[in-house]
Amino acid sequence: MSLCEAWSGAASRVSGAAAFAVLIGLLRRGTGRDARDPGRAASASIRWCGMSAAAGRSIPFNESRTPPGAQWSVANSPSGDSMTDRLVRVLETFTPTRTVQTTAQIGRRAHLPSSTAHRIVGELVEAGLLERDESGVRIGMRLWELATRSSHALRLRQAALPFMERIQARVREHTQLAILEQDEALFLERLSAPESGSNVTRIAGRLPLHASSSGLVLLAYADAELRERVLATRLEPVTPATIVDPSALRRKLAEVRTLGHAVAPGYVEDVSTGLAVPLRDETSTVIAALSVVLPRDAETEFALVELHRAARDIERALGYRR
Repeated sequence: MSLCEAWSGAASRVSGAAAFAVLIGLLRRGTGRDARDPGRAASASIRWCGMSAAAGRSIPFNESRTPPGAQWSVANSPSGDSMTDRLVRVLETFTPTRTVQTTAQIGRRAHLPSSTAHRIVGELVEAGLLERDESGVRIGMRLWELATRSSHALRLRQAALPFMERIQARVREHTQLAILEQDEALFLERLSAPESGSNVTRIAGRLPLHASSSGLVLLAYADAELRERVLATRLEPVTPATIVDPSALRRKLAEVRTLGHAVAPGYVEDVSTGLAVPLRDETSTVIAALSVVLPRDAETEFALVELHRAARDIERALGYRR
């Protein structure tokens, strides 16, 4: 599968705000890297892609947006890093709290020679994946464009949003939508009210699967191979309440499947409780988790009723029939 095809499939599941995080995941796979082995690099062949404005088809970048003279090489550097690996390292220097950087800062954080950083940043700017002005370099609108151009790109978010708004209006606390990405919970949407309590998640933010209600739901309904892989890793505590014992986590996941929802008191923050339910598509596959974050001492029954009700409505919109 080309990067273009993989990107199109991922873009159909996410909002523009989360497109960058998913693109990084796709590039990691292209290089043979993943979240558990961030230093590993492999020579991989990728095809940069754009979308034909006239036909809406996927085409190589050099047919549309590649600037004259720009060479999207995947050749290895003297250090053995592929171009794809270097691109990943450049893009990964941007975070939700580090949105603007100089090219020199990008080079240092990506561990690249100055000349290499300037060349890669320049080509990404020319392609529209990065933007540059007097304040520095930032993620470009091209990523948002690629994520939202397809008629299917916002299907999940569009199906969920009206019912998330209903939950948020009734519960008056943070309401969130997350998917499984790179063995983590990636948050596509979050609605909040001024009076909502504490919450560390944000759109395009991630949390460990074992340490959040959304993650517990996604892990509970994931394939057995993924569950065993997570259970075999070192489970780091986020708070003293986070489950880090594999046997206890296995029991918790079984409980989630039995109840049809997850309750995570104090797992992410001592002062809050996360509640989450699964969302299924037309094939009955769990593709997302819908959650709310309540104050730690709040009653959960009403919020759980609203979550399950909204999940049924969202699943109906996605084509799932119980």
